[in-house]
Amino acid sequence: MNRFAFITLLVLLASLAGVQSHAFAEEVRPDIIWILAEDISNELACYGEPGLQTPSIDALAADGARYERAYCTGPACSISRSAMMSGVYQTRIDAHDHRRIGSYTFPAITQYLRDAGYYNAKGCGYSGKTDLNFKPAETLFDGNDWSSAKTGQPIFAQITLDGTHRQDANEKKWRAIRKRSSNPVALEDIRLPPYFPDTEEIRMDWAVYLDQIEHMDTQVGEIIARLKNEGRYENALIIFCGDNGRCHLRGKNWLYEPGLKVPLIIKWPGGKRAGEVVGGMVSMLDVTATVVDVAGAMPSERLDGNSLRAPFTRDLIFGARDAGGEIADHIRSVCDGRWKYIRNYVPSIGYTESKYTRTHRPMRKIMLKMKADGKLSAAQLLVLADTKPTEELYDLERDPHEIRNLASDDAHEQTKHRLAQQLDLWIELTGDTGLLEMKAGGKTR
Repeated sequence: MNRFAFITLLVLLASLAGVQSHAFAEEVRPDIIWILAEDISNELACYGEPGLQTPSIDALAADGARYERAYCTGPACSISRSAMMSGVYQTRIDAHDHRRIGSYTFPAITQYLRDAGYYNAKGCGYSGKTDLNFKPAETLFDGNDWSSAKTGQPIFAQITLDGTHRQDANEKKWRAIRKRSSNPVALEDIRLPPYFPDTEEIRMDWAVYLDQIEHMDTQVGEIIARLKNEGRYENALIIFCGDNGRCHLRGKNWLYEPGLKVPLIIKWPGGKRAGEVVGGMVSMLDVTATVVDVAGAMPSERLDGNSLRAPFTRDLIFGARDAGGEIADHIRSVCDGRWKYIRNYVPSIGYTESKYTRTHRPMRKIMLKMKADGKLSAAQLLVLADTKPTEELYDLERDPHEIRNLASDDAHEQTKHRLAQQLDLWIELTGDTGLLEMKAGGKTR
């Protein structure tokens, strides 16, 4: 092993080592409320997104720490949630295919929290979605609301807000609400990524997405109000995040920034770290490790995350996408903060969407028509290409929208080689079950 590979191995081992939990310093262990909004990237007012208002989430961010670069491990709900609830990369435990239950039985973090004396509640008046691709070793939750906890018992509540989950029924619902609303997001106020054509129909599609976020914000306000009314807010650890990136083209299902990067706000007990903004990279696996750490739980398996109770950011972020629906695509990525390297193992199928996701992206039909009419720019044609490059390399500092692929640029060969080696080491160290499956010929779906 050469010197570079050895140093890289040490960095990866450090990032994968995880942490063992230590009892929270407070005498009274905090309640832990984990709110997951579906299918959103950082389109919130507190992240600088124009055209919408999110006062409840903004207030939570003012009371806590806001993470500008938080990443899920896979760009679809069951993949990401499997990692968050197990505390390890989904590719470690055969949980990498969207909504296919893998062969592993593995403890969920609720098992660790229950052993530490916590009451585990799901939904609490909202969605109780779990959506895991592995078999939990024990029952996940103790009930559907924290009101069933014993007096004085600390609670862990996982609450899903599904109003931002995009599907045909939701689109019809939200377009109808938009027509009746006295204050819909104004089309002229929104900001579109450059890989979307700027037409009224496209702006409307984006505006409906922002309208859904505004409604979700009111639900966050309701949860916060309940916590305050019950005297739980001050001493609670409250986490708000997305389960995966936004359900638009180049987002959900893909390893570009909008598919992996999610909002993350953590309100700490006692007002600690109020107003803090963290610019470095963190993984949602670090959020899992934080929950276990703050609860004073003792995991039986080593976690792939590091607790955020002490300031921590990552040098490398890894992402993985495998089969979803009838599409068996395999993609891996690594990001060092500035540079993103993506490897496509099945480039021949291009940017094929499954039947399931095609119905959730009204913009796609519009863009296909514009493509046929020759009305799309080179950047807008990228996501409709019939094939993908085998390798992609992006300078996120100069090209945050990942439009200019530098993988074949000789000037960046060393950067590409370094990231490719780091990705290979991660794949080896984690025993990537998704790639093992692909090499074995895949499973019948």
